Amino acid sequence: MTTHSSKSQALHISLAFPQATPATSKFPPCVSDYYQFDDLLTAEEQDIQKKVRECVEKELAPIMAQYWEKAEFPFHFIPKLGALNIAAGTIKGYGCPVPYWCHSSLAMLTIALSGTEAQKQKYLPSLAQLNTMASWALTEPNYGSDASSLKTNATKVEGGWILEGQKRWIGNSTFADVLVVMARNATTKQINAFIVKKDAPGLTVTKIENKIGLRMLQNGDILLKKVFVPDEDRLPGFNSFQDTNIPLSVSRVMVAWQTIGISMGVYDMCHRYVMERETIWSTVGSISDNPAETCSNAGKYSSNDSPWERLGSLRRLGKQVALGRELLGGNGIVTDFLVGKAFCDFEPFHTGEGSYDINNLIAGREITGFASFKPTTLTQQSRL
Repeated sequence: MTTHSSKSQALHISLAFPQATPATSKFPPCVSDYYQFDDLLTAEEQDIQKKVRECVEKELAPIMAQYWEKAEFPFHFIPKLGALNIAAGTIKGYGCPVPYWCHSSLAMLTIALSGTEAQKQKYLPSLAQLNTMASWALTEPNYGSDASSLKTNATKVEGGWILEGQKRWIGNSTFADVLVVMARNATTKQINAFIVKKDAPGLTVTKIENKIGLRMLQNGDILLKKVFVPDEDRLPGFNSFQDTNIPLSVSRVMVAWQTIGISMGVYDMCHRYVMERETIWSTVGSISDNPAETCSNAGKYSSNDSPWERLGSLRRLGKQVALGRELLGGNGIVTDFLVGKAFCDFEPFHTGEGSYDINNLIAGREITGFASFKPTTLTQQSRL
């Protein structure tokens, strides 16, 4: 009698589909820099780029799909990134080199802009080396795009503050050593920022499960129940919601570049795939419009341009990632070639750092001078 087992080990992709090289065994060569933007980088920047790529290809590529499937983060990889000396936002000094991810462009940058010299000396050097990790907690369950209406409360008490409230979709929060938490001052009604330690009594952080994209990124729900924060951990330069503008602008630019990077990676993978697959060689021409769409404005830039960057990259590059998934046929829905992973990972960018529509409204405000996203009051019951 023949028996069937659902636990049989899957055939390795190199045997199951030997016609193309999976990205999980070797990254494809970079052919997506069609307009040679890399030539605009300094020798130092090119060296950093080379080191990061070599490190990721050697250490992360072979295990990326595996961790993505499990919705886990390879924490053992963090010290390897730290050794590259690449984390620190746009901060100068305190051991901080060049821009990198939300750890720096939100949390570290807020400390650098709004903290005292003592706070910067205490926190930034360790964060810059990734010896400690940071998170930035603004979004709440009821207040995402309208984050200025947040309800987390900060009440002044002797020697410090008591924080009460809830946060959601906070990246890095499940393993962060420090969390920069935005809360409404109970007296002034303005938004202040506080540094909360991971072991603070009353702080609970849990991982958000069941995501369809960015599965390796650890987003969390945060509960703050009478969490005491000493006076020395309140950021004195953060006194209104307007103080989120610079960190959010920097982060939106980072999001725009992340989507460009995803698109370029998909292009590189598709280029190699269709060149290796003789039966579909004629499809190479269908990806020829991709490099042109990755162009970015190299002219004058201001923080008000960040929604434009994000809008443009989302609209154009989302179509290219979908096309890349189509070009790989059935292999477009497996993670071995990383195109299926990129297809899923692109989806969360439509709401990260403000939804597509909210960024559209921000851009419209820049043009007209009028804000069209003020809260409205319902005047009648819905018919539903």
